[in-house]
Amino acid sequence: MSGIYIHIPFCKQACHYCDFHFSTSLKKKDELIDALIREIELRQYEFKNTTVETIYFGGGTPSLLTSEELKRIIDSVFKNYNVSENPEITLEANPDDLSNKQIINLSNSQINRLSIGIQSFHEKDLKLMNRAHNTQEAKQCLEEATKYFNNISLDLIYGIPGTTHQEWEQNIDIALAFGIKHISSYALTVEPKTALASFIDKGLINTVDDALIQEQFYILIDKLEANNFVHYELSNFGKEGFFSRNNSAYWQGKHYIGIGPSAHSFNGKQRGWNIRNNTKYIKAIQNNELPIETETLTKTDRYNECVMTGLRTVWGVSIKKIKAEFGTTFETYLLQQAQKHIKEHLLYIEDDKLKVTKKGKFLSDGIASDLFKINIV
Repeated sequence: MSGIYIHIPFCKQACHYCDFHFSTSLKKKDELIDALIREIELRQYEFKNTTVETIYFGGGTPSLLTSEELKRIIDSVFKNYNVSENPEITLEANPDDLSNKQIINLSNSQINRLSIGIQSFHEKDLKLMNRAHNTQEAKQCLEEATKYFNNISLDLIYGIPGTTHQEWEQNIDIALAFGIKHISSYALTVEPKTALASFIDKGLINTVDDALIQEQFYILIDKLEANNFVHYELSNFGKEGFFSRNNSAYWQGKHYIGIGPSAHSFNGKQRGWNIRNNTKYIKAIQNNELPIETETLTKTDRYNECVMTGLRTVWGVSIKKIKAEFGTTFETYLLQQAQKHIKEHLLYIEDDKLKVTKKGKFLSDGIASDLFKINIV
């Protein structure tokens, strides 16, 4: 199983917290789409002996593309790759782009899953983050989208400055009221060189206490698990049958190709990333050159990645797999390092899998780094 990620590097405006690669100018949109299709053609050899199970449009804001433009890109994947009979094809979308007409057009396309960037249903939060939509548009788009799509994921952000626990619970309740079956939720992070970082530096916005962020994280877990959601990855919750197949493949170490400027790829041994510049990306592809840098992962890198991704998921880290792929030294090290976290009830072992307890979930990235190995070939 493998997947294709397609980065659409355009947005209407810049969200204050975002450090992803995008442009607010659509001048090069047609050239960029042609380049995406050409890169898809140029890289077909990478998946010559595998089946594509997922196609994921991320960004940026993929919903800025018309259904015809999206179809051109999807058709090129089907033309150049062996695609499964029932692939998961996801489109990230913003509420302000999802008019009734656009939703109907998308529902008649090959896209069968929407990932909608709601972030919050509170006007003050949306203004603080400089989101392009308002509360009414968020609710209206869900009202329409749920009529035509059964497989919808929402993005919600917690730890927003000034957001109370009650307001955070209201966000979750509104999402549940629409019958949503998948929620991705992240703490608001302050990335360097973003508008949000600048506002905090100038004292215009206060930072949020870690304890409050942790409390909102556990409110999220308790509420969603009480509504039959499975917390299958640190930031992702889904009802049975509605886990993201695309993202699950990432966390389980499956191979994927990243198409478009700044997109990342992984083949099990090497990681690659495309140039983070639209003009240079287009020019390189027009010259039939792949503007990609790669790094070959060492055995230690691959072990560390296996630990990091495994601990983030409900499936945990397979001790048997660690021994088979990396050897007894790595297995012994993993178990030794895990002992203190097991004693503190942050980790536990079940069916030969090392997993994070509910208490340890908020700390899982830190716990994982404590299990990392260094300087071993």
